[in-house]
This record gives sequence, structure tokens and C-alpha cells, in this order.
Amino acid sequence: MTYDLLVIGGGPAGASAAITAARSGARVLLLERGRFPRHKVCGEFVSSESLELLATLLDSRCNLLSDAVRIPRARLFLDGRRLETVIHPPAASIARLDLDAALWDAAAAAGVDARQQTTVNGITGAGPFRVATSAGEFEARAVLNASGRWSNLSAPQNGNRREKWLGVKGHFAERSPSPSVDLYFFDGGYCGVQPVGLEGAGRVNACAMVRVEIASTLPEVLTQHPALRERSRHWQPLSEPVSTSPLIFRDPQPERDGILMTGDAAGFVDPFVGDGISLALRSGALAAGCLARFFRGEISQQEARDEYQRCYRRQLARVFRTSSRIRRMLILPRALRAPLLLLLENTPAITQYLVSKTR
Repeated sequence: MTYDLLVIGGGPAGASAAITAARSGARVLLLERGRFPRHKVCGEFVSSESLELLATLLDSRCNLLSDAVRIPRARLFLDGRRLETVIHPPAASIARLDLDAALWDAAAAAGVDARQQTTVNGITGAGPFRVATSAGEFEARAVLNASGRWSNLSAPQNGNRREKWLGVKGHFAERSPSPSVDLYFFDGGYCGVQPVGLEGAGRVNACAMVRVEIASTLPEVLTQHPALRERSRHWQPLSEPVSTSPLIFRDPQPERDGILMTGDAAGFVDPFVGDGISLALRSGALAAGCLARFFRGEISQQEARDEYQRCYRRQLARVFRTSSRIRRMLILPRALRAPLLLLLENTPAITQYLVSKTR
């Protein structure tokens, strides 16, 4: 059997693409090398711009979105200051453990041939493609790579390697957590904290990006900022910490060797803007939408690839540029960033504008 689309990676990007393609009538094979449910290093923040898309992707019987904690504001703790801004409409906080499993179930319900614990070993051809896996060989008219940053199938990680960054995350019990995403910046990194799961459940997600010479574990990260150290003093762990490294920033690459790249496989966005899940969902749906006309015989596969690259750069690539600029401003030497922080503190409209430009 030849599939229309073979999707590698069952996270938000891969599931979004698979569901979108299957609902348009395509024969879709979705391969995931791991097994759900599982924890992933992730801020677990879904911006409002993608909630409508997520609602359309999930099975109508799923209550994940309606039960999710809403996040109506963001707080930045830096250099003894606290900057606060409204998130309107509010974002949602959804554990990746639950989100990935719900999207996987929705893909299966949409008619996707979804297979876990299947590793892709190599891809040959240029359409049709032949894909060698641990479960045998498959043929597909198009291939979409949503396998993440460090898959052997993703784009070369040729970004800035001078600074080595680590990502680490864990869930903790906290009494009455604030309904906000709180970003604690310190020299060499930052940590985001927000409630996650059901409203009132008292669970928070702490997710950090830090230079490896500053900290290598989550407990070490929690001591780097005075307010965070005090806040976390009475936390009780609810999960084992998970980590990923190194984190490398580079310009996004939406296509490689005829294969459409989505999610982190296309490019890794600065995590503090909280739009990683949103970009994954949107890029997956966008890629599947561009391929739909090819599957119907209306355009060539090359035209579909070109359309995806144009749409990706127009709709998504600006987020990478904007978030990179903001991060560089926030990690300036303290004396240089003081005037900027004073401006943001006294002019909330500018803070809201910067947040809006990362969406």
C-alpha cells in the first residue's frame, strides 16, 4: 500500500499534520519512535492564537481544552523588578503528557494509521519516497518530518554553538498557584513557572533554559533567582525532572531534500515566548494544507513545497526573529538593560506590544 503522506513524529506538529491531511481525504501513516504518555521538556503554554486550531484537531469527546487552566497574565522577574502584562485572550496551560496523548487519539479517530515505537532509519526517493523503519519499509507520495531537533532526520544543527544551553522541566505541588506565567530571569538563563492541569489542582510546571556552566539540574536552577528560590522552598515534586541538551538556535528551515519540516525539526524558537506548541500545531496544519492540492492532483509536489515555504516564512518565521531580538535585549549586561526595564515598567503598552509580536 502506498500512503499519500507519511508523518515522522507524533508530537503536536506531527499529529496536527496527520489529522489535517486525513480529514481532507488523504491516506496517512503516522510513526512515533517513543510511546505515549510521556513527559517532554516544554513550557506547556498554548497561546490563544492556536486554541481554536487545537479545538478543531481534538476529538469532539475530549474535554482537555475545556478543563485546562487559563493563563490571563504574564509576570517577568528581573533585576529586582516585576513587570506584568495582560494576556488577552487568555492562553491555556496543558501538560504535554495529556496533550500528546489526546492528539494521538484524535489522529487515530480521524483514520490515521498511527504506530508507536517505530523508528525511521532512512528515506530514499523524491516522490514517491521509500521509508525504511524498524517495522519494515513503507512508500508514500510525500513525507513530513516532525521528529524534533535531534532526530537523525532533522536539519543539521549548525547554529550558534559557542553557548551551551540546557532545557529542564518538572512538575511540582504548590498551594494556590498564581494564574499567570511567571518568568524568572537570572544571569545565564531563566525559569518559567505556571499552573498546569485541571483548575485548582495545585500543580505547577517549572521549565528552564540555562547555560550548562550555570546549572545542570532543576534543583540548581531553582536557586538562581531569589524570588524563585523562596517560592519553590515548599514545593513537592510530582514528576521526575526531564532534560534536553544542547539547545541550539538557528534560522528555520521548512523544507529539506523534498521533505517538509515542521515543529522543532524546522526550527527551535526561544522558549521564553511560550509559543513552541502553537508553532508546532500551526506548522503541521499548514504543511498538510499545502499538500492537499497535490494529493488532489491540482498542483505538483514541488509547487506544494514552494507554497509551504512561502507560507511558513510569511506566517511563522517572524516569531523566531522577534523572540531572538527580545531575548538578546533581556540578557544584556545589567547596566545596559536597566533603562529598558524602566521603560517597560512605566509603559505597560510597550510590554503588551512586545508580547503580541511573538504570536
